[in-house]
Amino acid sequence: MTQAVAVAMRDDDRTTDGAAAPARQMQMMGAPMGVVTETDAVKAIVDAAEAGTGHWTITANLDHLRRYHRDPIQKGLIDEADLVVADGMPLIWASRLAGEPLPERVSGSSMVWSICEAASKRHQSVFLLGGDPGVAERAAKVFQDRYRGLEIAGTSCPPVGFESDELELERIRRQVVEASPRIVFVALGFPKQDLLIRALRGSLPSACFLGVGISLSYATGDVSRAPGWICGLGLEWAYRLRQEPTRRLTRRYIVDGLPFGVRMMISAARHRLGCVSHGDSRIWGDN
Repeated sequence: MTQAVAVAMRDDDRTTDGAAAPARQMQMMGAPMGVVTETDAVKAIVDAAEAGTGHWTITANLDHLRRYHRDPIQKGLIDEADLVVADGMPLIWASRLAGEPLPERVSGSSMVWSICEAASKRHQSVFLLGGDPGVAERAAKVFQDRYRGLEIAGTSCPPVGFESDELELERIRRQVVEASPRIVFVALGFPKQDLLIRALRGSLPSACFLGVGISLSYATGDVSRAPGWICGLGLEWAYRLRQEPTRRLTRRYIVDGLPFGVRMMISAARHRLGCVSHGDSRIWGDN
């Protein structure tokens, strides 16, 4: 079968052992991207949690794709994950321009709620790892107040610099393993959260891990999330930059992000034109 945007088709949506089958995928500038709705993604996660097969989801935005082309380690994280979803309207727009439209934006800040709702119904425990001091604990209460019966297996907020401290990494590993959660939200930002997920998976292979960035702070109200109409216009980054006008975010969104966004749109347009002119589709690479 021709793999243009590498979309893998299946006749059913479950494997023989009862776990959810892999999501259909496309390649966006060479990076894997699940062709899924939020409902699809949540189902894949909670199904894997129920089957005990383990799962790792990355919620990717424009910055993830930029890093994918810059750093082999960060590229490896995205390639290794079981599911990568498009958490950013620029990715949705680019997929439409390329003629291979993704069904919708799938954001971590929305999935933390829908996963907690599904987990409460399936009696699956959730562990909250990351965020600023106290955020994980407050988020746990917010989720439990919203979804009665939700089991929070534990919370942890690693100190700054934990990734360079072997003793602290071991403490985190022991805490999560002893809690034995079915689902783990890791809120440390990419790539730090996903490097930690990779390190923890070997000790807890049956758990489902989801990198959620700043989503726990959104849930607690410590950070205000952009209104829906701003998100729909793809300007959530500008809203956040207005709240946190830091050098780090300015570089991420303006200095690095805007030029890469233009490059991605040009790549998408070239892919679309190439498909039309050749009467066939190709892998959407960085051309």
